[in-house]
Amino acid sequence: MQLPDLEAWAIFARVAELGSFAATAESLGITQPTVSKAIARLEKRIGTPLLHRTSRRMTLTAAGQAAVDRAARLLAEGEAVEAAVTAQAVSPRGHVRMAAPMSFGVAHLAPLLPAFMARFPDVTIELVLGDETVDIVGGGFDLALRIGNLDDSSLLARRLCGVRILLVGAPAYFERAGRPKHPRDLATHRGLTYAYARSGTAWRFHHARHGDYSVGIPSVLRANNAEALTPALLAGQGLALQPEFLVWRELKRGALEVALPGWQPPEIAVHVVMPPGRSRPARVQALIDHLARRLSQAPWAAAD
Repeated sequence: MQLPDLEAWAIFARVAELGSFAATAESLGITQPTVSKAIARLEKRIGTPLLHRTSRRMTLTAAGQAAVDRAARLLAEGEAVEAAVTAQAVSPRGHVRMAAPMSFGVAHLAPLLPAFMARFPDVTIELVLGDETVDIVGGGFDLALRIGNLDDSSLLARRLCGVRILLVGAPAYFERAGRPKHPRDLATHRGLTYAYARSGTAWRFHHARHGDYSVGIPSVLRANNAEALTPALLAGQGLALQPEFLVWRELKRGALEVALPGWQPPEIAVHVVMPPGRSRPARVQALIDHLARRLSQAPWAAAD
């Protein structure tokens, strides 16, 4: 059995990332002819070109497009292995810059940090909170937490835990407005809506027997932070689709109730995303592992 040419695949991944043989050579500390020979060797081995090269630009062929994501993962894993082995005898140290959604960051992320800080006193953390999607690479972030279904991108991602979305309202609201029996009934109810919801103005549900159903609901309050809907929810001013991590305590004490049992909005997840094509320093990996371990045990975390 012939071993794969891992070095050439790693060089190809960096060429695809940087778009230049010269930049790749400088990045990897090798010569430009070494880069060119590696790509030529790889193309000969697989029997098809990976790159279109002209005097002015370089683009991926169809074969290159099909291979680039896996090649990038090979490079990242190789870098990560070397970094982990090099750092295994050294306590993680240095600075980690992290972004997270506002409400989740305050209520569920920040309480996890003191234990990490006590275990790794030489690691400093900069936490940037906000519900807008940050540019991880442009903003100089080592990682970011994202809640929802991830768009296709070049970012590296790791799922930390599942999150149920629940349709909830206060008992006083149901006493006044009645309980919806089917998603279509929501068209006559009052909605409290999250501005950054991926589904826009439509609320989507799935039932094991009745299938999928989408409905629009009149919005009487719209906010770009889901926690800002909680006071109106508790005051009986409408219904909202809320992640369970925001309302699990209110549900437990009966201040809120789940509407439409059996009709489930699509589940989402908490992910950590990282810049592509980079090895993860020990301090970043240690923080990711800490968050994964703690969040998977949260009382609201959905089982995977």
